[in-house]
Amino acid sequence: MTGFEAAILGIVEGLTEFLPVSSTGHLILVSELLKLPQTEAHKTFEVAIQLGAILAVACLYWRRFTVRSDLLMKLAVGFLPTGIMGLALYNLVKNLFDASVVSISLILGGIAFFVLEYYMRNHKPAVHDVTEVSYRTAFTIGLVQCLSMVPGVSRSGATIIGGLMCRMDRTTAAEFSFLLALPTMLAATGYDIYKNASAFRGSDWENLLIGFLVSFIFSIVGIKVLIRFVGNHTFIPFGVYRVIVGALFLLLVAG
Repeated sequence: MTGFEAAILGIVEGLTEFLPVSSTGHLILVSELLKLPQTEAHKTFEVAIQLGAILAVACLYWRRFTVRSDLLMKLAVGFLPTGIMGLALYNLVKNLFDASVVSISLILGGIAFFVLEYYMRNHKPAVHDVTEVSYRTAFTIGLVQCLSMVPGVSRSGATIIGGLMCRMDRTTAAEFSFLLALPTMLAATGYDIYKNASAFRGSDWENLLIGFLVSFIFSIVGIKVLIRFVGNHTFIPFGVYRVIVGALFLLLVAG
C-alpha cells in the first residue's frame, strides 16, 4: 500500500464511520477497487485507522462527560454485550472480511431502515437527549450493536436503529451512537493492533499514521454533516444508498 492509498482509505473511513453505511464495508470495497489484498496487516489497518474517528468524537463531545458523570457508566453498559461477543467471536469475524458479505449486509441494512422509518410514522419519539437514556436502553442498544461485527452491517447503523427502536429521536440516536463508539472502537482497535502488531512492517506504520490523521479530519466533517442532516430528514436516503451500493458490488463480485 502506498501513502496515497492510505490517505484515500483514511478519507473513506472518516466520511463513513459515523454515517449508517458501514465504514468497514466501504474500506473493504474500496480496497477491492484498489486491488489491495486483504492481508492480516491490511485488515488491521482498516480497523486501526478508526482511532482517528475516536479522537474526533472525543474532541467534539468531551463536554458531555463533564456535565453528566453517569454517561460514562451508561456507555460502559452499552459496550458490555459487544465486548463479550467480540472476544468470543474475534476469529470468526475476521474471516468475514469479504466483499460479498459486505454487499449483502449493506442491502439488508438498507431494507431495515425502510422498515424502521415506516414503523416510526405511528410511534413518536420519547427520548430527546442522550442524558435521558436509561441503563436498560443503553444495554439494549449494545445488544443491537453486536450485529455490526458482521462487515457491512455498520456499527453506526446498528446503534442508530437500536436507538430508534428504543424511541429516541433521530438526532439523539445519532449522538448516542457517536458516544458509544468511544469504548467500542477503542477496545476493538486496541485489541486488533495487539493481536496483529507483528504483521506490520516499517512502511505499514507510516501508512497507519497517514490513515489516522486523514480519518480524524474527515470524521469531524462526517459527524457534523450527519447531525445537520438527520435534524430535518429521515434515514431513507441512507437506506437507498446502501441497497444501491450493495447491489452494484454484489454484481461486481459475481462478475
